[in-house]
Formats: sequence, structure tokens, C-alpha cells
Amino acid sequence: MTKEEYVRGIFNNIAPRYDLLNTILSFNCDRGWRRFTVAQAGLVPGNKTLDVCCGTGMLSLELARAVAPGGQVVGLDFAPAMLEVARRRLAASTYGHLVQLVEGNALDLPFPDNTFDCATIAFGLRNLPDIKRGLAEMMRVVRTGGRVISLELAKPSRPFFKQLYYLYFDHLVPLIGRLGVGMEGPYSYLPRSLKGYPHQEEILQYFRDLGLARACYYELTGGIVAVHVGIKK
Repeated sequence: MTKEEYVRGIFNNIAPRYDLLNTILSFNCDRGWRRFTVAQAGLVPGNKTLDVCCGTGMLSLELARAVAPGGQVVGLDFAPAMLEVARRRLAASTYGHLVQLVEGNALDLPFPDNTFDCATIAFGLRNLPDIKRGLAEMMRVVRTGGRVISLELAKPSRPFFKQLYYLYFDHLVPLIGRLGVGMEGPYSYLPRSLKGYPHQEEILQYFRDLGLARACYYELTGGIVAVHVGIKK
């Protein structure tokens, strides 16, 4: 089984409880993280933006608020069950009509070059089989002057906080996840996926290697997540 197949299976299985568990596991910080991410996008009403690995559509809706009225958000994901949850969320939202959902692959985006004013990805980059290719695809479909933005789990560096964080992440997250979804695998994958994911400084270098201008990152909540931003030249 490829990583892509494995990850798709995980997200299809946990889709109904995904948002609730995210809120619990992040101590409700995930909402603030998404709002900060959208604030870095520099969007104005009427813009068109892409949300890669959109999942249940939480970030897509935040983007829709930023581009309303008259803007458009395209949310892309490869897990049908996640997109189904997103459809229900959009139908209940004032901004849902601004979001179009597409089932597709983040490594082969089905859009022409220079289509969007911004491309975001939230908690999806570490799940990609090829991180650099995923970022390159995002850059390809963004117009000159547009932004590529990633919100992702990170690796805190402060000594005591770092130990506490990994204790929570390695032991309590799988336990809470197992209780929440009734199975062992999905939330045991979460700490494993972080351990294999590059440090935020390495991700910054990926942004620079692609030629993204003014590449930088922001560490939030003690460095447990990072928001990387770069501008297409």
C-alpha cells in the first residue's frame, strides 16, 4: 500500500469525528491558527484562492469570508468522506456558495498555471508523499505576486515545553484519538507523521529553493504549529 492510499484510508475513516477531535486535541487553538493563516494571505474581496487538502472545509470557509463578496475558493482533497463533511458544512454557511469542492491530487493539481491569487494548505503538507512537489504545484497555479501558504504541525524548541509536548503527542493523542474514533491506527499515525516531517527551518528552505520571495514562517502556540509564507515572483 502506498502512503497516498494509506493516508486516504485514514481520513475517510475519521471524517465524521475529525473536526471535533481537532478541537479537543488542539485545546480549541485550531480556529485561531486558521484565522492567522488567512490573515497572511493578503486577500481582498473578489480574489480567487485554492485550499489544497481542504478536508472538511474549515480553512476554505475562512478564506471565503476574506474574499467575499464576489470571490471564489476552490477546495481540493483526495478523500471523498472528508469532502462529504465539507459539503454539509458549506450548505449551512453564509459563505458556502463561494466555495467549490474538487476531488483531486495535491501532487497533480487539475488547474492551469497562474489561476489563483493564493494557495493554502493546512495540516496536509506532512501527509504528502513528495512535499517539494506539492509546494511546486501550489506555486505553479498561483499568479505572479500571489502567495503560497502552509499551516502545519511543527517542532517546538524550548526545552521543557518540548518534552511536555512530545509526551502529550506520543501518548495522550493516540489514546484520545482511539477513544474518539474507536480504532487504533489513525491517531497513532499522527505522531509518526510529525517525527518524519522536516523541521520548520527545512520547510523554509524548500520555499526558498522554489524561488518564492520573502519566504518566512511564524511559530504559533509555543512552536507547536508553523505558518510558512512565500510570494511567487
